[in-house]
Amino acid sequence: MATRTATRGSFIRAAIVAGVALIGPSSSPAEPVAVAHSEGLAHGFLALRNLDGTALADGDLIQTSSGNRVTTRLLFRFKDGSRRDETTVYTQQKAFRLVSNHVVQTGPAFKMQMESTIDAGTGQVKVRYTDEDGKQKVIEERLELPADLANGLILALVKNISPKTPKTTVSMLAITPDPRLVELEFTLAGEEPFSTAGFGRKAMHYVVKVHVPGVTGAMASLLGKTPPDSHVWILGGEAPTFVKAESPLFPGGPTWRIGDGPASTRRAAKKEPPSGKE
Repeated sequence: MATRTATRGSFIRAAIVAGVALIGPSSSPAEPVAVAHSEGLAHGFLALRNLDGTALADGDLIQTSSGNRVTTRLLFRFKDGSRRDETTVYTQQKAFRLVSNHVVQTGPAFKMQMESTIDAGTGQVKVRYTDEDGKQKVIEERLELPADLANGLILALVKNISPKTPKTTVSMLAITPDPRLVELEFTLAGEEPFSTAGFGRKAMHYVVKVHVPGVTGAMASLLGKTPPDSHVWILGGEAPTFVKAESPLFPGGPTWRIGDGPASTRRAAKKEPPSGKE
């Protein structure tokens, strides 16, 4: 097993001069998303499908809270025996702030078997993974993590973004397996109809773009390898709720659809397969 310890400067040092020349100065740090709707006790049943509607995994979203601290566990059990288990702890006092994020992904559904841990308070990041030769490796780094870090918080954040806000930007630590800070940009694409038990509703459709800073992002754009957009649909109102999302679960992975389990009749009318049944 190989272990590597480094600082954030070690993986961006080579990009500083070239990155400034290619894409200009970086933007100022974004503020954490303000709490408009506090999170609490919840247990949701989710289904993971590919974009043609084929069921891939059954999921549970389990959430508990104590004071201003919330713990969320998102677990997917795949038909092929794969598992993805993510536990996120965050606070929600005036703004959402990440405390810790832990992800384990195993099985044939994932190109890389990997476990990652982020401690937002200390900046300590640990990644344990198996490379293409089957060797186990460990990366340990202490990074300067921004206050708006959004790992594991996307569903909570998007429910608290005002529809009147044209663009919201937050940070995310992409595990590739090397940890790298990227920016997520949320924009409201408009409203789209969906139904529950035949009753028509409208969901707010958010487009989520990934911006990779520095020379790496500039080169990816030039080579046509920019990460694909993700999409999240939220039902607004007094108690905003998640409808569905279309997004990769890991960097470089396929776009999958996350939504309610087969017991629900809820589906977006646009871009949704006609059956949507198990």
